[in-house]
This record gives sequence, structure tokens and C-alpha cells, in this order.
Amino acid sequence: MKKSPIKGLLKNLFLVVLVFLILGVAFSFFNTPKETVNNISITQLSSDVNNGKVKEIKILNNDISIEYLDGTKAISKKEVGDTLGQALLNYGADQEKLKNISFVFEEPNTSWDWIGTFLIMVIFPLVLFGVFFFMIFKNAKAGAAQSFDFTKAKATLFGAEGHPKDKITFKDVAGLKEEKQELEEIVDFLKNPQKYLKMGARIPKGVLLVGPAGCGKTLLARAVAGESNVPFFSVAGSSFVEMFVGVGSGRVRSLFAAAKKQQPCLVFIDELDSIGKTRGPAITGGHEEREQTLNQLLTEMDGFEKNDKIIILAATNRPDVLDPALLRPGRFDRKVVISLPDIKEREDILSIHSRGKPLADNIKLREVAERTPGFSGADLENVFNEAAILAAKNEQKQIMQNDLLISIEKVLLGPERRSHIMTDKEKQITAYHEAGHALIGAKTPNAEPIRKISIIGRGMAAGYTLKVPREERMLRTKKEFEAEIAVLLGGYCSEKMIFGDMTTGASDDLNKASIIARNIVKKYGMSKLGPIVFGDRESQIFLDGETESRNYSDEVALQIDREVERIITEAEKEAEKILQENKNVLEKIAKRLIEKETIEREEFEELIGK
Repeated sequence: MKKSPIKGLLKNLFLVVLVFLILGVAFSFFNTPKETVNNISITQLSSDVNNGKVKEIKILNNDISIEYLDGTKAISKKEVGDTLGQALLNYGADQEKLKNISFVFEEPNTSWDWIGTFLIMVIFPLVLFGVFFFMIFKNAKAGAAQSFDFTKAKATLFGAEGHPKDKITFKDVAGLKEEKQELEEIVDFLKNPQKYLKMGARIPKGVLLVGPAGCGKTLLARAVAGESNVPFFSVAGSSFVEMFVGVGSGRVRSLFAAAKKQQPCLVFIDELDSIGKTRGPAITGGHEEREQTLNQLLTEMDGFEKNDKIIILAATNRPDVLDPALLRPGRFDRKVVISLPDIKEREDILSIHSRGKPLADNIKLREVAERTPGFSGADLENVFNEAAILAAKNEQKQIMQNDLLISIEKVLLGPERRSHIMTDKEKQITAYHEAGHALIGAKTPNAEPIRKISIIGRGMAAGYTLKVPREERMLRTKKEFEAEIAVLLGGYCSEKMIFGDMTTGASDDLNKASIIARNIVKKYGMSKLGPIVFGDRESQIFLDGETESRNYSDEVALQIDREVERIITEAEKEAEKILQENKNVLEKIAKRLIEKETIEREEFEELIGK
């Protein structure tokens, strides 16, 4: 990390001031007399001579130093022009007493005085100012160098200087079989480029990795570099754009200049959509800095010659916003879509993340994979990490199966809120609410099986019913949607039937049910209004949100509302019918929940008679 020029200047200034202070203290120390000496008059000196107290007198010009017989010292001063003996006689000193005193006449050492004065007044200030300006110029030079480095790409280079511990291969990436096959050609080209160049083949210059967050796009890119044994430049798209004009395009040029020196190599740009969004009209009369950066990236990709052995890998979860110029042939030729792992891939991912961790003999990764549908690779890594933290917290020597199951719920819903004390009434309402969900799920043919029921709060939920699909599927039927709505309404209907009232606990369930019912009508064309999709949607791929513009009349909107109401009403009637027919089972489940707070699948199936 480079130091800031301002911080360096302040540091140097502080050092100079500190040196001045130290020298000032030293001069003060040397100039301060080490002992206190009395200053007496010539009259007093004459009196002390007559009393026989004086042992020795030293004369230096007009300065007089007196040493007494008792060891004390004093100083005095004589008049200019007179000798000391004459001055003492004039002030009444006895001539006989003067003969018993030792007189020492000292010569002034003018050369050393001059040298000392010269050093203190001239040399030391010059040296200090010289050091001060040297530090300033040195810091200014470093600042200038940093200014030139400002347009250099902030890319991390792997592989060129040897990073054996950072090396990742396809063996470290679980699942993604088809995706790996797509990238094997890239690996083979980087290993044996001449085989393709001799045939006149053009290997794709750019490969776009598309998928939801945490599904392994960056990991797969590093695996390609590891398999190829080539340098790997990794840079985030956001690091190109700064507040200063021209910095982004300069960094793009710098990145590709460095890559050409290391070829064959890989350049990986993460979050490509941060600089690759579709260019729009220049409202302000000029182009944004981001667009200039994108233009430079397009130019650099076109600038590759046939023998250039540089391949660009980019990752994004927003391919819908990318500029068409990026996706045309000759730039990002290939698009590799990375989806969320299925149950077999989740089991393999868990196996990789279990390496180096002390696992108990009862660990069943298959069960963990079954309980984690829709989890990405990053989510699964987080599950194992939370399990390891929980085991260490409980001072266990191994990670147990229960630690993993608890960690799944923690990642999915949040930590338990056991400290939140519910009243007996709230606990009873929550128990019947979750029992209603579970009972409808068990008695409805197309609903997902119930794995666990709990009235222990997690995150924002006062309780939860955990469902796990029977199998991985990509398509869903209308009956499955209707069954899901009925299950969501199970808690609401249970509260209304048992207590004759409703609570705010069902608000989230009702919101989800309304969304599903509206999608059945407007998005999937599964209603009585016919196979028609209502509304122009712009969905955000791999993101939950989407925007919709209305393309139907008010009359049709009224029909849509009535159809949504009919779907929810029918699901409510179905839920109420099941609860009425199985009221004894509902009460049995609720009482067991109040007693134990948590019911697993085996115990639940025993309660409902499966």
C-alpha cells in the first residue's frame, strides 16, 4: 500500500521540529551552569582576604574567580585598566595577607570560542535546513511517482511470480461439468496455442461467465488459469472508474500493456457490468467517464492480433444491462451460464469444503445437500464455516451432523432468538400457526414435504416450517402453485379457526400468496383469462427484482384482480376444509410444539399417522 504524500510530508516536518527541540534542549543544558556561584564585590573580596578565607584567585581579563579555604567558590569583576592587586589594595586589602594567596592568570582561548560560535550559529542551522529540504524534495519526488502510477491498473497478478498455495484447478471446483467442458478449449489453447494457430483457427478472445452471486464464477476463472499454468490478472470492474477524467481508459491501457508482457495469460474482470453498461445519449454534451472506459476496453479487445495469446474472462450477474458491442463476435464470443448447483453438485461442494476439518463419523453430507436447495457454493461454504464456529464454541473436538443442520437454518433464516420471551398466548398462537402450515403441506398432494417445524424465533420470524422439495426441478405446474398458496394460507386459516381472530404473524404469508396468485394470472398465463401474459416486463437476470409497464386496459385490470381473488379464495377454502377434517391432528401437533418447541420430520409423520 502506497503512502500518501501529505502524510509523508507531515511526518518529515514533525521529525525536523523534533530535532530542533532536541538541539534547543541540549544547548540549554550545556549553557546552564552546573552549580550556583555567588557574585561578590571587590570590597567583599578585600574583606575576605584580610580574614584569611581566600585560598586562590584566578584572573581572566576582567573576570575574577575566587576559591575559599572551605571549598566554596565565588566570582567578581574588576574595573577596566586596573590590576587586581592594586584594586584590592585600594579597597583596604592587607598586603601581607595577599602574599599567602595563590594568584593564577589565565589566557583567553579565542579560537575555540569562535569555532563553537560558528558551529552553533552557522553550521547547525544549515545542516538542519538541508535535512528539512531534502525530506521535502524526496517526498515530492515520491508524490510525483505516485501521480504517474495513478493511471496504472490495480490488477492482482497470480502465477507469474509463483503462488503454489494460490493455485486452483478444476479438481477444486465441484460440479459445473458442462461449464468446465466449455472452458477446456481455452485451457488447451493457452497450453498449446500453435496447434490452433497453424490451422488458422481463432480462439475466442473473450469468455463471459454469467450466473448468480456466489455460484463460482471467480473460482472457475482461477481454475482455468491454474490448469493452463499461465499468469492470471484479476481486477474488479469498479477499480477502473475514478472521479478524474481519463483515469479509467488509462488503466485499461495499462492493464493490457502489462498483459502483453506476460502472454500467454488470462485477464479476469469481475463485475463487468460496472463499466460495461449500455451506452446512452450524452445529455451533458460529453461522454461519462464510465463510457470512455468502456470505449477503451472495446478498442483494446479489437486491437488483439491473431497471435496474441491473451484471453479475457469476465463475470457478471447482470448480462441484461451489458452494451451490445461487448457481446458481438470478436469480443466476448462465448457466454458460459453458471447456474445454482443441484443436489449432487451440492454434495460435491460440501465434500470440498469439508477438507481439513475434523468431522464426526455420523456426518451425512447427502442429508445436508437435501436440506439446502437453492444454495450457492458460497452459501454452502458459509454453512460449513458456521458449523465449525458452533463446534468450537461448544468446545467439541469434531463437527457433528447437528451442527451442520443448525447452521443451515442460521444461514437461511438467521440466528435463534431464544432470549426473546413470548407470552403463553403468543406461544400458543405461533404453535397453531406453524402447525397449520405443516398440516396443509402434509395433506396436499402437490405440496413440498415438511422437514422441520419450530416455534423458536429466527431472524424476523417468530416461528418457521422448513420444507424440502422431493427432487430438483426446473419447471413448476399450476397445481404446485395452488398447493403452495394453500400451505401459505394454512397459518392464517388455523388462527382464524382456533382463536376466531387474526394476527400480524400471517402478513408475510399473505404477501407471498398474493404474489404467486398474481404471477399465475399475469406472468404464466395459467388462469381463466387464457394463455396471455399481461404487462411488459424487464426482468433482472439472476436478481429477484423486475420492472413492469402496463399494456392492458382498466377493464382487463379488473378481470385480473377478480381472477387473483378467485385463486386465493379457492386455496383458502381448500385449507379450511383440510383443517376442519383434521382438527384433532392440528391440536396434537400444536400441543407437541408448545411442549418441545421443535419437531423433526420423523416425529411429525408419526403425529399425522404417516
